[in-house]
Amino acid sequence: MAAKNNALNKPVTVSEDLEQVIGKGPMTRAEVTSKVWEYIKSKNLQDEKDKRQINPDDKLGAVIGKDQISMFKMTAAVSKHLS
Repeated sequence: MAAKNNALNKPVTVSEDLEQVIGKGPMTRAEVTSKVWEYIKSKNLQDEKDKRQINPDDKLGAVIGKDQISMFKMTAAVSKHLS
């Protein structure tokens, strides 16, 4: 049986900038990631030619930076807004 206490299932506090994107915490890292992706998809922020690239709007840009970012680097950028 998998341990329920791993890092993905531990509730974390969300920064004010990140709250603007995904709503109020605390929530698990898995929920944060899921909600960030919901936001990206709802705002159509994936690059049309390369879906692995994210083009942040102003709200998401406050969290991950204003420049286009790879989806692989985005998780690390988002994690700086968790405590």
